[in-house]
Amino acid sequence: MNKIETLVYNLVRKNPALKQFVRNCYQSVFDLLPRGNEFFINKPEYKKGYFFGFHDVSPFSLDETKLLGNKLAFDLRMPKKNEPITVGYFDFKEGKIGEFHEIGKSYSWNYHKGCRLQWIDECRVIYNSAKDGKLCSIITNINDHTSTEIPFPIDAVHGNLATTFSYERLERCMPGYGYPYNDDGKLEQPAPKDTGLFLLNLKSGERTLLLSLNEIAIKVTGTIEDEYLHFVTHTEFSKDGKYISFLYRRIPRTGDYMKRRSVIGIYDLEQRKLHILPSQESGSHYVWNNKNQLIASCILNGKSCHVLFDSNNLNFVKAIAPERLNSDGHQSFVTDDSFITDTYPDRRRLARLYAVDITNGDVKLISKIYSPKKFQTKDFKCHIACDLHPRVSPSGRYVCFDSPQTGQRGLYVMKIK
Repeated sequence: MNKIETLVYNLVRKNPALKQFVRNCYQSVFDLLPRGNEFFINKPEYKKGYFFGFHDVSPFSLDETKLLGNKLAFDLRMPKKNEPITVGYFDFKEGKIGEFHEIGKSYSWNYHKGCRLQWIDECRVIYNSAKDGKLCSIITNINDHTSTEIPFPIDAVHGNLATTFSYERLERCMPGYGYPYNDDGKLEQPAPKDTGLFLLNLKSGERTLLLSLNEIAIKVTGTIEDEYLHFVTHTEFSKDGKYISFLYRRIPRTGDYMKRRSVIGIYDLEQRKLHILPSQESGSHYVWNNKNQLIASCILNGKSCHVLFDSNNLNFVKAIAPERLNSDGHQSFVTDDSFITDTYPDRRRLARLYAVDITNGDVKLISKIYSPKKFQTKDFKCHIACDLHPRVSPSGRYVCFDSPQTGQRGLYVMKIK
């Protein structure tokens, strides 16, 4: 964002309805101009009619011979209960996307986080679905085509463990991120004692409550604010599996539920202790590196920025390239000291990918991609936007992202080194 855009954004960001109105009016002026020029550091490969979802999970197999993806039947409306996407993987070799192999169908998905399709190991994948009106997750071995059903949905996975929470509650509090099914969300309670962040054993199918919403709320605020609905989302394991991070959020029970308040929590699985990062009641997207550090989109001292936190020193806070990275983004580490992040479409409907060096603050443009206005989120319950959500391959050679550049949602791969 330029200085004027940053100023206006800071004035309206606490009023989501006004922010969306101002954005739409501003971009409409530039719709009268010719389409802006796109840019790619290398020519991308893509498959139209497919997408993956969020930035926190890599769709690449560890040996980079396969690429996970979801095949769509429609593109410009929200999915209804029992409407599936086809789950599968592409053959992938030296940057080329090959044949698609169907694994199954998912009946619980959205455009932003997909169905949480991800690799467990070199031959097993897991994804969320629904059966007989109840949420579940399915583990499939792509070699022998056997499947196992787990009686709970998942979010993040580390080995034979997964995080889970109420997707019903998430859908109530963040429409377009949960699923349209009932579970144990206890929507009538502001911060229940018997739901929150769970740890799921993928071998036994048993889940354990790690932190209740009541417990988290008291830790963060010192009390239970009954005028808010409290919830958790965006969970991740640290690379070594020692920590589980999550966003703890609360929204007004009445009025504008987009006026949410956020913190980033870290739960130490060994010490059984919850820590809250000093993010000044902000936080949207983040990822871990192998140093047990997180890069996160936050608002510090009233300014949007990408911030490096360190679980080894919880008071460590460092804004990375704050003059360039001055808007929200979705990150993916390339190395422990470098990452790729994206932007939302600007006034010319161009979204960007940046490569960022943490050590010296260098920011390099690697893509500038057109996003048709028909993919703009229509309202707070119609989240059809197609964010880039960059996801780096294990070797760091490729980045995968979603884009509606052609007028249809597509799955893209581009070489970055």
